[in-house]
Amino acid sequence: MLTLAPELPLASEVIENLCRHNVTVSLGHSMGNLVDGEKAVKSGANFITHLFNAMLPFHHRDPGLVGLLASNAVPPERPIYYGIIADGIHTHPAALRIAHKTHPSGLVLVTDGISPMGLEEGRHRLGQQTVDIIGPRALIAGTNTLCGSITSMDHCIRHFMKATHCSVVEALECSSLHPAEALGITDKKGNLDFGTDADFVLLDWNLNVLSTFISGECVYDKLNNNTQLTSKKIIK
Repeated sequence: MLTLAPELPLASEVIENLCRHNVTVSLGHSMGNLVDGEKAVKSGANFITHLFNAMLPFHHRDPGLVGLLASNAVPPERPIYYGIIADGIHTHPAALRIAHKTHPSGLVLVTDGISPMGLEEGRHRLGQQTVDIIGPRALIAGTNTLCGSITSMDHCIRHFMKATHCSVVEALECSSLHPAEALGITDKKGNLDFGTDADFVLLDWNLNVLSTFISGECVYDKLNNNTQLTSKKIIK
């Protein structure tokens, strides 16, 4: 997947070429308007990077990339998907509800997680950038500017459910099936159909992570506090 701003010169040509090489194109980090977005979708783009963030705000005369959720110019055979950061910081609960009610089948929960996730508060490095971890926020050092998230996916799922009052099934599909559909890989990921990859997470009734499996092998077990690869392979 590659994110680009649809208003840039030759964006349509680049999108078409990327799609020919099976690269999923997402729109974001953009000052583009709705027409720019619709043109990009017609060229093959099918995703919006962290809706509401790093794009022009919604306006009633030109809703910008947010307007793609309700645009008549989006081909019905190629629906638009969009990521949304449900960490309780990046996106207001009302904005989560608006997005969910407008286009629930395209919603993809994302963490926007960065490498200091799980580390203690203080100053850390993110590539060449210095970031401050203060409570639940990741900020560019010395500023109040968000530079990503340190929130886990299970927290995003719980917060999304609380904000939208959606069902457990809807929330879990937003974090599994929908992203696989957006990438065109539902034959391998995003569901538990026969023949798909045995990558899954076991949750308790409160949607907290109990264990994680990759290719049928347990790589994390909360009860045993085990984060190393083990021999507990359940699928041969």
